[in-house]
Amino acid sequence: MKLALLSDIHSNVFALEAVIENAKARDVSVMANLGDILYGPIAPKATYKLLMENNFITISGNQDRQIYESTAEEIAQNPTMQFILDDLGNEPINWMKSLPFDHQLNEDIYLCHGAPESDLIYLLEDVSSGNPVLRDDRVIIDLLAGQNSSLVCCGHTHLARTVKLSNGQTIVNPGSVGLQSYMDEEPVPHSMQNFSYHASYSIIEKLDNGWLVDNIKVPYDVESAVEECRKRNRLDWVHYLKTGRKLG
Repeated sequence: MKLALLSDIHSNVFALEAVIENAKARDVSVMANLGDILYGPIAPKATYKLLMENNFITISGNQDRQIYESTAEEIAQNPTMQFILDDLGNEPINWMKSLPFDHQLNEDIYLCHGAPESDLIYLLEDVSSGNPVLRDDRVIIDLLAGQNSSLVCCGHTHLARTVKLSNGQTIVNPGSVGLQSYMDEEPVPHSMQNFSYHASYSIIEKLDNGWLVDNIKVPYDVESAVEECRKRNRLDWVHYLKTGRKLG
């Protein structure tokens, strides 16, 4: 099995198109999507339609939940959320509600968005300093909470990493398809940066001597994505998309 692993599309249909085309050209047999799919000021409905045209195994992310759990007050304070809800309509929202929290793909491969016990936890990175630092081996094992699959696939941080743990497990984060930098206030103020506009995903194969992990950076029509963000007055996203860097 050749697995294409995607995460954190964030409504960027232009990046998703390029990643799907690249993955199909590499003859992948399974495509998996680790969540945070439609939240963003770019093209939520078009992203949903493109996913439906392709055969993905899909789980939910924290910002998928945020879309359908938002209160009237939260929506009123967030014009991007109002745009997303208006653009999507009922069918994509009902689809998001049906997505599982995690998925055991086979006896070797486990999929989650953040960590096995929470889609809000960064499994690999500690951001207490304001910048991501790889967690200690024992902390990562503790956060796995007994999940003992040989390969654990996670997203959420938008940072591509492959980590081999002391217990023999391999953790892969494919990075983000659609958003190469962001700044957040939770759990503490911090920023994530990839320093490039390229869409990120990974291809994974099991070999006799271990996991082959190929993280791939795909060029795409970033200017079209940027233009959609400008229409919604999300100049922060314009900067993130074009540079892969934090503001300031």
